Amino acid sequence: MTDAAPEREVLTWDLYGQGSRELAQAVADSGYVPDVVLGIARGGLIPAGSLAYALDCKNLFTISVEFYTGVDSRLDVPVMLPPFLDAHDLDESSVLVVDDVADTGRTLELVAQFCAGHAREMRTAVLYEKPHSVISCDYAWRRTDRWINFPWSTEPPVTGRSGVLDA
Repeated sequence: MTDAAPEREVLTWDLYGQGSRELAQAVADSGYVPDVVLGIARGGLIPAGSLAYALDCKNLFTISVEFYTGVDSRLDVPVMLPPFLDAHDLDESSVLVVDDVADTGRTLELVAQFCAGHAREMRTAVLYEKPHSVISCDYAWRRTDRWINFPWSTEPPVTGRSGVLDA
């Protein structure tokens, strides 16, 4: 007898469109007006762009953080990757930090520490928040304890790192 694979949360492109709009509406309804939307690469880039458009915020920055190396496989601690954002670009700004999911929350925690002492105010927004996250996000579209299949990362890459198409 084999164990069945755990049920996954599946986010389709259509559902993503609805969810990102509802998340943006929650930010707007709260009265928070970000000067900067800061997307955490890679998973938070698409949600950050969507929120920036929906909130009419033209200042969209990115910060690269690596933590996950595969399904339920991660580094010991999240690490920032170059090119590095100049934290002084956030000075006295209200910043909305956006990611796809707050799983452990440690990536968001690292970015919050990076913003500390620079941003006038910082809030966090994610599509999904998991119950064991060390960060309680200001805005979360849904809460789940399941692994999430995002439409932008479910399929394998179409090329290998060498730039040659896989056969």
